[in-house]
Amino acid sequence: MHIGIVPFAKTDMASHSIKVFVAISGGVDSSTTAAMLQQQGYDCAGIFMITCDDSRNAQIDAEKVAEKLGIRLYVLDLRKDFEQIIDYFCSEYKHGRTPNPCVFCNRYIKFGKLWEFAQANGVQMFATGHYARVLEHNGCIGLYEAANSAKDQSYALAMINKNILHHVILPMGQILSKDQTRKMAAEFGLPSAHKADSQEICFIPDNDYAAVLEQRCPELVRRGNIVDSKGKFLGEHHGVHRFTIGQRRGLQVAMGIPYYVVKIDAVNNIVTLGPKEEVMHRKLLATGVNWLMDKPLEPIRAKVKIRYNDKGSAATVIPQDDAVFVEFDEPKPAITPGQLAVFYVQQEQNHMVLGGGWIEKTVD
Repeated sequence: MHIGIVPFAKTDMASHSIKVFVAISGGVDSSTTAAMLQQQGYDCAGIFMITCDDSRNAQIDAEKVAEKLGIRLYVLDLRKDFEQIIDYFCSEYKHGRTPNPCVFCNRYIKFGKLWEFAQANGVQMFATGHYARVLEHNGCIGLYEAANSAKDQSYALAMINKNILHHVILPMGQILSKDQTRKMAAEFGLPSAHKADSQEICFIPDNDYAAVLEQRCPELVRRGNIVDSKGKFLGEHHGVHRFTIGQRRGLQVAMGIPYYVVKIDAVNNIVTLGPKEEVMHRKLLATGVNWLMDKPLEPIRAKVKIRYNDKGSAATVIPQDDAVFVEFDEPKPAITPGQLAVFYVQQEQNHMVLGGGWIEKTVD
């Protein structure tokens, strides 16, 4: 078995002379990434990051992978650094927003702290198991969707520093299915080949984010009103952190027709519900924009994703200093403050990430 890797950058060095640090979580994707690169002749080592007190089991799995591949595994205790991710997570809910901690972590921890460690150890390249691609087009290195758009994780990488792209290898972006990944892992003899995929945020045990929030921020647990868009009282809630824009289930209110969360007012502790038409919007403002290519000087047509599992919709992106307005061709449901809007442009047969920004609000 031999899997080719699309060139990530121009280099006149043979692969065996290139040192690569691979972020190994103990899961099948990162493990297979390390095995693929080793097969290609790269000089590989692994990095495992301790982010919380529950990281020990994953660390054992990562150690087994490194032992199988015969590579060194560096273990970094980043619990103090990771506190900023958890603080951000809690702060967003306090402000009635829905955070995306994985995006934040990719920028500041995985492609931040881990890359800094790699550089300090004289390493030229950095790899992860993300399903995305780093490709060259007309002499420019860019971040692209995975070959299998259904598995694509480029959305979660849209906020990384563009200067790191020349040093990033993402071999999983060429893989067409998770079954193919597991088959490869089994052929490599990796102990992670049949390990179940994690469906949780790494610092949220049992995916119970409300319990973590209430433990860290007990002030969030307070009774408040649920109203409609005209202010009519519909019921009570026990904390705005239990709601997100577009939510339909678990609203504790029976209206006879489907109602959705259309607004969260954290200051006044009010959750507003409405019918589907009230959760549809055509325009949003995104701030703190990160450009992975040159910032456009004029409005540009793009495919825009507003959440991780969004397939993307046609829109016009209008740059405004460090912000953008995004105007969709058709109304979009549940545009959620705190989530990321990511802009893609077509490059031949591939979609390249132009940039991304944090959704601030809808604009009527």
